[in-house]
Amino acid sequence: MRNATYVKMALNMLLHSKLRSWLTIIGIVIGVGAVVGIISLGDAMEASVQSSLSDMDLTSITITPGYSGAQSRMPGHGGGGDRGDTTTDVELTDDDIDALQGIDGIMYVTGQISGNEEVTYTGESSTLSITGVDPQVWKYMNSLEVDSGRLLEPADKYVAVIGSGIASGIFDQDIGINQVITINGKSVRVVGILAEEGGSEDRKIYIPIDSAVNLLEDAEKDVFDSIRVKAESEDVVDTVVEDIEEKLMVSRQIHQEKDRDFSVSASKSMAESVTEMTSSITLFLGAIAAVSLLVGAVGIANTMFTSVLEKTKEIGTMKAIGAKNRDILMIFVFNSAMVGFVGGVFGVMLGGFISTLFPYLGLTLMRGAGSSSSSLSPGLMAFGLGLAILIGVVSGAVPAYRASKLKPVDALRYE
Repeated sequence: MRNATYVKMALNMLLHSKLRSWLTIIGIVIGVGAVVGIISLGDAMEASVQSSLSDMDLTSITITPGYSGAQSRMPGHGGGGDRGDTTTDVELTDDDIDALQGIDGIMYVTGQISGNEEVTYTGESSTLSITGVDPQVWKYMNSLEVDSGRLLEPADKYVAVIGSGIASGIFDQDIGINQVITINGKSVRVVGILAEEGGSEDRKIYIPIDSAVNLLEDAEKDVFDSIRVKAESEDVVDTVVEDIEEKLMVSRQIHQEKDRDFSVSASKSMAESVTEMTSSITLFLGAIAAVSLLVGAVGIANTMFTSVLEKTKEIGTMKAIGAKNRDILMIFVFNSAMVGFVGGVFGVMLGGFISTLFPYLGLTLMRGAGSSSSSLSPGLMAFGLGLAILIGVVSGAVPAYRASKLKPVDALRYE
């Protein structure tokens, strides 16, 4: 027999067992749809994470006081944590910066202070995040871009660069370049407005650290809330982190790990952790969805075994008129593959529909990724379809083999 004959006879078997076949196909549709939908979501989540990480400076390293409190901090583009984040009275000082100066692989090192202070503009007040930075190196240590105005310069005193969210989303009147805001009763002129990023940077104010000492409560000269380090490249970040820890352990006269009073965190390590977490979530959800595929495979096997029993006499007749074992085997294999193919087609369609629903489920993590998950890639559609056909062939292999081994005489006598 030719392949066209196998297909014709397999299709005839599928059409003449409609209810049972479609119940089996529904199992494949649900399984493939779940797997394709979740993989699509995972791809979108990963793309969203990678997009966010691409804006992060992976050469950035942040040192914070307090070993436990700062361990989980992820450094952003421009600043350390707010004053009061740590639970200890340990301080970072100029002595710590001096201790880091001789480490190979470091391009820049600078201290920062930060806190939440009352900001007034046109008679309205709001408590906002203020970060004091060293203008000489700050612009080289972050990837912030200005929408209008400029970044801080070394000669600046009592001027500020503000986030786009503060410029147009906090007060009734928008803040423009050269407008004056009041921080703790002292006037500060706005010289730059940052481009919108959609993160915490949009609601921050950056001022020269010398001015910040006078504007922020409890701030002291040469005492920092965090120290930021910029490595020469991503390749040396891990080595630089180790060297920083060793240097500070010596300079701060700490002899045992349990007595550490500082934490060192690298953006690169944080980015790797987030990527691994996203992959693990996708894998876990995919494994759960794969259970429904297993159920669908069992359904195909059950349907094929039933078909063999129902068509035992027909098998005997075909063998009696010259059909070979291979012909019988291929007919049933094509039939099971066809069941998988039909289930795969509808499953891919269901998966595409499922992927469009995730942005509307109210899940913050998925909402960011969902916008890009409304369409499936050709590769993912081919994977879903191929997986369904493979399951169909594998599930129908044993029943097909048993059918091909039936003896004509026994098959014709079967009741």
